[in-house]
Amino acid sequence: MSLQLQVNASLKPFNSFGVDVRASLFAEAHSDDDVREALQCSAQRNLPLLVIGGGSNLLLTADVPALVVRMATRGIRQVEADGERVVIEAEAGEVWHSFVLWTLEQGLSGLENLSLIPGTVGAAPMQNIGAYGVEIKDVFAGLTALDRQTGELRDFTLEDCNFGYRDSVFKQQAGRWLILRVRFALSRAPRLRLEYGPVRQRLSEQGIDQPTATDVSRAISSIRSEKLPDPAVLGNAGSFFKNPVVSAALAAELKLAHPGVIGYPQADGRVKLAAGWLIEAAGWKGFRENDAGVHRLQSLVLVNYGSATGLQLLALAQRIQADIEQRFAVQLEMEPNLY
Repeated sequence: MSLQLQVNASLKPFNSFGVDVRASLFAEAHSDDDVREALQCSAQRNLPLLVIGGGSNLLLTADVPALVVRMATRGIRQVEADGERVVIEAEAGEVWHSFVLWTLEQGLSGLENLSLIPGTVGAAPMQNIGAYGVEIKDVFAGLTALDRQTGELRDFTLEDCNFGYRDSVFKQQAGRWLILRVRFALSRAPRLRLEYGPVRQRLSEQGIDQPTATDVSRAISSIRSEKLPDPAVLGNAGSFFKNPVVSAALAAELKLAHPGVIGYPQADGRVKLAAGWLIEAAGWKGFRENDAGVHRLQSLVLVNYGSATGLQLLALAQRIQADIEQRFAVQLEMEPNLY
């Protein structure tokens, strides 16, 4: 048995909120065999299996009566090259930002706008992570996942994943698929996306007129560092709420009542509202109650100032949700997975 089991293990080091709860059993998976062994172990002990990556999309509200397995697999390889197009495969346990930097070092473009997003490669397709005008689906070339119901491996295409805004088949069928490795279609010829947010402005401030993909990555990293707290310093899970998508009629009503409201028209005629603007307009930015709070610089980020429990953070999130719905008739959806 290669899987090393820990009993009654603290999960504080393994969730970016730094919430101190315990798992009945804990182990790290360093190979596909470890993953299969974990499945067998959970079945033999009649314990649920909870698979985590970097723990950056988790809110743990109680001790976890399960076998918690942290994906720690490593490995990056080129699997295809056709002219400018290069397909890179990375194991699920690779740290996302380190992987992005590796691709840039190889002279490959495509992931630069997703720099400094916390978490692991395996978790990226779950949420269809996105930032500054780019989502995983835009660079996705496939993945391999283990079907926890049958034990069989399956390769997923872009269409199979059913990607949506912070959504995928892996969220829709929660608990079924265990992502082992992911493939990305990158380019040797940069096709930079600079139109979203303050990226172009930051590059201009740095005196960069003809940016490289690495320049874009550094600019975005600097922007994110200023706006989002480091989980190693202040516990958080990044953006806690999704940007709500509402009807054009409701968006127009809100614009009349609140001229400053920020909205982005969508292809289907609806409008995506900036959740951060709604939360800040409602006065929650910088709010703190005991050790649970809203970040003073970014209203989308809930923070743990030290000893907040998961239940305290959840209660704060629910208060914000109720207030936004009462003020704006808009329902905010939480991004992190709750346990």
